[in-house]
Amino acid sequence: MRTMAYGSWPSPIDAALAAAHDGHPEWLGLVGDETWWTEPRPREGGRRTLVRRRADGGEESLLPAPWNVRSRVIEYGGHPWAGAVRGGRPLVVFVHFADQRLYRYEPGGEPRPLTPVSPVGGGLRWAEPRLDLERGEVWCVLEEFTGAGPGDLRRVAAAVPLDGSAAEDRGAVRELTAERHRFVTGPRLSPDGRRAAWLAWDHPRMPWDGTELIVADVTADGTLRGARTVAGGPAESVAQADWAADGSLLYASDRSGWWNLYRDGTPLRPREEEFGGPLWKLGYRWFAPLDSGLIAVVHGRGAQALGTLDPETGEITDAAGPWSEFEPTLAAHGDRVAAVGAGPRSGYEVVELDTGTGRTRVIGARHTDPVDPALYPEPQVRTFTGTGGREVHAHVYPPHHPGVTAPDGAAAPYVVRAHGGPTGRAPLVLDLEIAYFTSRGIGVAEVNYGGSTGYGREYRDRLREQWGVVDVEDCAAVALALAEEGTADRGRLAISGGSAGGWTSAASLTRTDVYACGTVLYPILDLTGWGTGETHDFESRYLEGLVGPLAEVPERYAARSPAEHADRISAPFLLLQGLDDVICPPVQCERFLARIAGRGVPHAYLTFAGEGHGFRKAETLVRALEAELSLYAQVFGLDVAGIQKLELMT
Repeated sequence: MRTMAYGSWPSPIDAALAAAHDGHPEWLGLVGDETWWTEPRPREGGRRTLVRRRADGGEESLLPAPWNVRSRVIEYGGHPWAGAVRGGRPLVVFVHFADQRLYRYEPGGEPRPLTPVSPVGGGLRWAEPRLDLERGEVWCVLEEFTGAGPGDLRRVAAAVPLDGSAAEDRGAVRELTAERHRFVTGPRLSPDGRRAAWLAWDHPRMPWDGTELIVADVTADGTLRGARTVAGGPAESVAQADWAADGSLLYASDRSGWWNLYRDGTPLRPREEEFGGPLWKLGYRWFAPLDSGLIAVVHGRGAQALGTLDPETGEITDAAGPWSEFEPTLAAHGDRVAAVGAGPRSGYEVVELDTGTGRTRVIGARHTDPVDPALYPEPQVRTFTGTGGREVHAHVYPPHHPGVTAPDGAAAPYVVRAHGGPTGRAPLVLDLEIAYFTSRGIGVAEVNYGGSTGYGREYRDRLREQWGVVDVEDCAAVALALAEEGTADRGRLAISGGSAGGWTSAASLTRTDVYACGTVLYPILDLTGWGTGETHDFESRYLEGLVGPLAEVPERYAARSPAEHADRISAPFLLLQGLDDVICPPVQCERFLARIAGRGVPHAYLTFAGEGHGFRKAETLVRALEAELSLYAQVFGLDVAGIQKLELMT
């Protein structure tokens, strides 16, 4: 065992290795008896391909480059494909990211477009496709731009002909409902095909604030009539709805303060844990009804487990295995449930649970250790005390290396990470970006600050009109507590985050003196600009809940914006931005940098062409991670070799 200073430990986990394992399987579905899903390809420009698990157990990657199975509906996207077996062969429809057209694909052939291209604004976009082979249609959510502005659009449920007749003719697309709401999810048909259910909401609410569960009758000609709201409202969030085999309607509502399951309005054994979550992407599934009457559920308080709920007894039986976190992308067939799960020592895998036998196994994207797992971080689930005595949840990853230790009495440099959203949560899973730091002797603390999901609505609502206050205070509370107990070096604390986490990082640098430096990725920096047209439609009114209505509290927008208080920053920082980002556009960074110019604060601004909100290309991920490490090396005085030095400007 060697003794070396924190931050100087040699590690085989380099940025290229971390980048190669960025992203995870997503959007599970069933094609006959086969499980299919999408999977990232960082080395291929960050595209997502479609993967098939054949009946013989083999895994087959379909749709070679440049095909990219990804929707841009509400910019964050949604379920981008659907499949069925027809004539003994798979028939698949999918959304191609580059043009957002819906394509028909049969393995062995070439994809053929089903929808036209529109020259208006962002064009036509599609999500949550569902095949209706009897009618020869694909039912899905249509997002249609009507002008050049980010808010010039409409969303409805629509049916696209499978024969390709709409490929050049927008008029051949059949709209299933009148345009009643700003946002809708895809309709789900009851077992007898006579009713459909979907979710809807309107500005200024976000889907975790309040949604409506709508049911309509399906007429003989395949339109939806008599739409009525059966649950939800301005202060009740219904996260998902689906039909049970007996025709009853199941849904996850937070009317009790927790997203719990209901059947035709009756709670199914309510408890203080979550059976739903924030609907950032259309098509998320936290539960799936089974033919047996059981319900497969992703549930928990904090970490999200996979289990089966008996609605008659309320008993939940969790799947056995090393997975402690599951994604909201369930697919069910008979007694089998497919899910995407991960744990602190394994990346996300496609997992199958046989509810009849209780057996769980990996069926796709199997985790393999790219390095000795002894190098993986050993996380601690902790609860800290924040301002006013409030609880703050966090995952702490101390420096860890099997062959190196630090000198006695030394305290480690630490990076506090703020997750995006902000209505979201940092999961407790193996992340090689975290291991990149911990294996070098730099600790990481991920903070699920007030406003995070997984801990009930009261915890979520702590951030109401307090964004830039509660999140900043909670991150600082964790950082200072780690320093006070001797775990972290008080003089070598950094903060890092992307998107809303980038906001929290920048706000922390302007509002506190806790951190010696910070890394800010694709952030929000100017609330007034972001809230008056500098972002996309989905989040264009988000700030009304996070900060307050702009017309009523304009001074609050200015008081909290890092761009308005660039003069308060004295700590070095790294700013990273994708040039194609329409959610947090580059103008936010440019305005901030103009106000810090000439102030002598060491900083770097790296931009990446072809990257949007969140980085996907391997070369981008490598450059960003090495630049972040270089910043810490320079500020903390670390001996780090083998990376490109980040040039800091003043």
